[in-house]
Amino acid sequence: MVKGKRFVLEKTFEGFPKESDFKLEEYELASINEGEFLAEAVYLSVDPYMRAKASSWSMVGKTMTGSQVAKNTSYFGFLELCQPKPGETVVVSGAAGAVGSHVGQIAKIKGCTVIGIAGSDEKGKWLTKELGFDHFINYKTANIAEELKKAAPNGVDCYFDNVGGEVSSIVIFQMNLYGRISVCGSISSYNESERALAPMLQRGFAGKQLKMEGFMVHRWNNRFMEGVKQNLEWIKEGKLKYQETVTKGFENMVKAFIGMLKGENVGKAIVKA
Repeated sequence: MVKGKRFVLEKTFEGFPKESDFKLEEYELASINEGEFLAEAVYLSVDPYMRAKASSWSMVGKTMTGSQVAKNTSYFGFLELCQPKPGETVVVSGAAGAVGSHVGQIAKIKGCTVIGIAGSDEKGKWLTKELGFDHFINYKTANIAEELKKAAPNGVDCYFDNVGGEVSSIVIFQMNLYGRISVCGSISSYNESERALAPMLQRGFAGKQLKMEGFMVHRWNNRFMEGVKQNLEWIKEGKLKYQETVTKGFENMVKAFIGMLKGENVGKAIVKA
């Protein structure tokens, strides 16, 4: 008899998740059938999408969705949808997270000017000094519209959107003709109990003839190794850097999850079991 541990959702979230919303329980693992194998979890991932998946009442009493291996979301979502060209200006929101920091570096590799938007000056220093972003905007303290005009006086060509909300509306209204927008997530709305009212964007889309497309990474499952090999090559060449915020102990999974949603992580947030 093999025992495992899991976090079960006790009740749906009201605003930010709380530790009391979860229950850590022990359970008996199912028997292994022919052709199957049992793997021990060493590192586990906490990601924004988990907040959205757990919002439904139907998840109450069930194990929280999560993963042990991360896919290269930024590689395909940015290159395939935004089609960046050398000399263009790229804006990345949620820039200090695992996906955003990766996107910005890929944009630099492709010869673009990169502007990162994140929530602390410490994250801004990491983005500009360590990762090579050209500009940084602290959305908590700066006038985003004014700072974006200074950083991108000729407008924005590509926008990789991790957050949605007011930040994205501001960026979209400063985009150039035929601009491209890749929608990866909407972190700003995940913990809101009421639906936010957004400004009308259609006029800007029509006038600038913008292209906006959302995506799920499994769209490119058949090309998975292409992304892995290219990213490994960039890492070996020193063109791509990464940082991890590691929380130790499976029992601290919820703390790591809540901290990630509050923006306490720099780079990829993971839990070492």
